[in-house]
Amino acid sequence: MLPAKSSLSLAYPPPVPEPATAGTAAAPVVEVLSAEKTYDKGTRALLPVDLRIRQGEFVTLLGPSGCGKSTLLKMVAGLLEPTDGRILLWRQPVQQATATAGKMAFVFQSPTLMPWASVQTNVRLPLDLAGVPRAEADARVADALALVGLTRFHEALPRALSGGMQMRVSIARALATDPDLLLMDEPFGALDEITRHKLDADLLELQRRKNLTVVFVTHSIHEAVFLSNRVVVMAARPGRVVETVPIAEPYPRSLDFTTSTEFAQYARHLQHSLLRASVDTEEALS
Repeated sequence: MLPAKSSLSLAYPPPVPEPATAGTAAAPVVEVLSAEKTYDKGTRALLPVDLRIRQGEFVTLLGPSGCGKSTLLKMVAGLLEPTDGRILLWRQPVQQATATAGKMAFVFQSPTLMPWASVQTNVRLPLDLAGVPRAEADARVADALALVGLTRFHEALPRALSGGMQMRVSIARALATDPDLLLMDEPFGALDEITRHKLDADLLELQRRKNLTVVFVTHSIHEAVFLSNRVVVMAARPGRVVETVPIAEPYPRSLDFTTSTEFAQYARHLQHSLLRASVDTEEALS
């Protein structure tokens, strides 16, 4: 049980200004326009959300379990339909956009690899399903494995890999499709902290190298601050956005950033935002 609101000290640091970004006037890659989700039995999973994400941004959805962050991500991916409102990719409806305007890839919470197939076969799967010629597919698989540092494991089976390496295979499978938009649903949540930090750093390098637009789901404040241009803070019961916090720090970001005063200030701000939303929820339900 959370303490009463009067016992909490919620002194917020000053708001962080939105960073000036080249190309701000360009059409957004993702537009969430008052999109909401209510399930068949009346459970309101997500209140209306408005969000716009530009090309090359790394935007993180941060919040506790049940806040609707995975629901929102799946609606952006076209895996769930909003009950009301709209979601556009490259200014087009999701299904139309992925056929004509840009490519999207989704990385799930678990690697979801075929246990009987080699690493290269797992990575090649979406290309095989799309009918990409074998020579082209093999070249793209080789490039993707090189990007995630798994070239020498191309013939290994998943059972021979660590959890972190299996997630690298999953990321390589997404990169092999040459996406413009990468959606990631807590991909490192089950990994140990050391492996997670290493993969976070590797992901940032990949994102900057390929100019990917990334929407990333996590419940880790540390991960959100380290990775993001912006953090969308969400709360539960019902799921909703409570604040959007720009992380106005330059890239590339090294692990030294995580021990800086600026990092601590961002983390404190996000922690207070999440705590305040949680207290408001408890009071509304009491």
